[in-house]
Amino acid sequence: MTDPTPLDANRANWDERVAGHLVAYDTDGFVADSARISSVVRDDLALMAPHLPNGSVNGLSLLHLQCHIGTDTLSFTRLGAQVTGLDFSGEAVAAARTLAERAGLEARFVQTTVDAASDLIHEKFDVVYTSIGVLCWLPDLAAWARTIRALLKPGGLFYIRESHPMVMTLDPDRADGVLAVTYPYFHSPEPSRFDNEFSYAGDARLTNSAQYEWQHPLSEIIGALLGVGLTIEAFGEQDTLQWPFLAGMVPEGANWVLPEGRERVPMTFSIVARG
Repeated sequence: MTDPTPLDANRANWDERVAGHLVAYDTDGFVADSARISSVVRDDLALMAPHLPNGSVNGLSLLHLQCHIGTDTLSFTRLGAQVTGLDFSGEAVAAARTLAERAGLEARFVQTTVDAASDLIHEKFDVVYTSIGVLCWLPDLAAWARTIRALLKPGGLFYIRESHPMVMTLDPDRADGVLAVTYPYFHSPEPSRFDNEFSYAGDARLTNSAQYEWQHPLSEIIGALLGVGLTIEAFGEQDTLQWPFLAGMVPEGANWVLPEGRERVPMTFSIVARG
């Protein structure tokens, strides 16, 4: 038997995460509270709003790349967008469809990889959205950018908020307060392999624990978007992250931050670009 490809290993890993994430993301609460919007979308919308008509996605068509189980995607539905979500995990797509049905929300979910999305989705969208913790699963950002360009309407808006590539070079287990660069900053065609028995959310032990990640520096991310003709309207760096990646991070609302005196690296970055 041949070893699975990195893509196959990652898909198996994400398929297995779904059951635990349905609990950890409190999807029952999402269904029960028709006004609930995910904390990710609340943070992202604040950065997107100055670039949206009337500061809102209401009435706009929105494509969510790498949408996972759909809590963020369906939050945009509740804000009035006509949404399509895509993900490479069949289990995640099935869960997202079920969540939409349970919540009584209209949405379309498609199983596909990002680089093959335009083979299955033929319309163009007012907004192409992606956030957060997604780029490390993609080996080729040139293909990612081509998909964005292909599926974005002329004059449409692309948005991403993502973990900062600098913070992802640091040793997450170091507890002495030293921010030690341990992992590469620049891209390599060969992914790094990690074997994590548990997901970042939930407490179920994973059988498919192998995962493969690719690091992408800011220059590659920005260059990929510029290379397909998008115009960058805004770039930002933030000091919060959605999960406690580094030892010693403390909660701040729905996010996590380094305590005062240790704020020496950005946690996330955001880009708003126009087609």
